[in-house]
Amino acid sequence: MIVRPLRDSLRSLKSLTGTPPPFDPSAAPDNPFDLFVEWFTQAVDAGQVEPHAMALSTVDADGVPDARVLILKDLTDEGWWFASSSASAKGVELTANPVAALTFYWPTVGRSVRVRGTVTRGSDDENARDFSRRGLGARAVALGSPQSAPLGSRDESEAAIDTAARELDAHPELVSPAWTLWCVRPESVEFWQSDAERRHQRLRYSSQGQSWSTTLLWP
Repeated sequence: MIVRPLRDSLRSLKSLTGTPPPFDPSAAPDNPFDLFVEWFTQAVDAGQVEPHAMALSTVDADGVPDARVLILKDLTDEGWWFASSSASAKGVELTANPVAALTFYWPTVGRSVRVRGTVTRGSDDENARDFSRRGLGARAVALGSPQSAPLGSRDESEAAIDTAARELDAHPELVSPAWTLWCVRPESVEFWQSDAERRHQRLRYSSQGQSWSTTLLWP
């Protein structure tokens, strides 16, 4: 079977169609946290769909990269937080090699943010509290599903999740022992603003202990 190349179709698609708000790198905040909140808020106000979605990139035991999209849970002075099973592929990779990168892309405002740093775990209490805040369906999946493991059939997963849902209905206090909050503590954060002529603006924050330095980057 010959697959038709996508080149012509891809060439016909428009890109960088968003409308970036004004951005003056020389007036940027002293730290990347404040600028992230500013950009995130502007993306939300502009109607960006799921602005809290982000790509999490990790590496496996062989140094091979992996990436998947998940949801930002929180931003604190410590870093960017997300949650997942420690027994999942990403959980195993983060346990063995606790470094990661996050990528946000908000096409409505033509902006992206890249975060790189080390990863730490939440406390048992924080993990349990986050788990309890999830809806019943999400908790049942987390409790009854060995995430990322090979699956024999859809019926198998549905039966296991239904069983977990009944257990949670009878015992709402149940918490998946593998459920984990993770925090990416940033070593560098890059803010990228698009330009239709590819004259993009890029500003990178680099950690300097308790302070941050900033560097402009070529497009």
